[in-house]
Amino acid sequence: MSDVADAAMPDGARPETGGIANPPVIILIEPQLGDNIGKAARAMLNCGLIDLRLVRPRDGWPNERATANASGADIVIDNTKVFEREEDALADLNRVYVTTARTRDAIKPVFTPKGLAPEMRANVSRGEKVGVMFGPERTGVRNEHISMADAVVTVPLNPGFTSLNLAQAVLLIGYEWWQAGVDVPDYQMMMNDTFPATRDELDRLFEHLEAELDNSGFFRVEAKRPNMARNIRNIFNRANLTHQEVQTLRGMIVAMRGGKFKA
Repeated sequence: MSDVADAAMPDGARPETGGIANPPVIILIEPQLGDNIGKAARAMLNCGLIDLRLVRPRDGWPNERATANASGADIVIDNTKVFEREEDALADLNRVYVTTARTRDAIKPVFTPKGLAPEMRANVSRGEKVGVMFGPERTGVRNEHISMADAVVTVPLNPGFTSLNLAQAVLLIGYEWWQAGVDVPDYQMMMNDTFPATRDELDRLFEHLEAELDNSGFFRVEAKRPNMARNIRNIFNRANLTHQEVQTLRGMIVAMRGGKFKA
């Protein structure tokens, strides 16, 4: 990130978090495998989340398998905090959300990850500190964990198979959080060192191609010629051709005639 961007960050913000001072906290309740913790940490940093809290990790902490599976997300691993009680892990949070795929008896708001993201963004923008709880890999959260939360988060998946591993669940929440704060077009054409062909370049390509097709006898039925020519133009117009691609195609047309192309 540039010095200008760094200077514009709010107090307490870090480049790793996309300029957010207090991104959501991830709380893992009784995680069983260091591998899963490390993969969750990797998913967190992908999405600008760096505050990981563990409650009673089965294999203790620190954990070499977690570090190995974090694949360089050292800022998350090195700052991970361990707690014996859920209440202590949540003590400084203003809002807590809990992830579960099961239907429970508690009457609570239920978010999808996509719906939760703007909710958390709004809370964080007001200076609140929020966290998302994830249960043990084998059993998920228990009823007492749900009672500690302000709302439930459920991922809408195939109702016949909703099982996710821990890192996948963390990534789904983190991804929606990150996407809610970035302005990236849903579609863009990578141009590298070239640029889109102009209409004039495309018209010259079509005229060149149609002239060669005429010479080769492709348009055998004159009555069908206009429609066939339009179809050919539609094919190339859908391709979003670049300047270089038009030049290449015109060179190919000439080469098939045994000539030399001159732009």
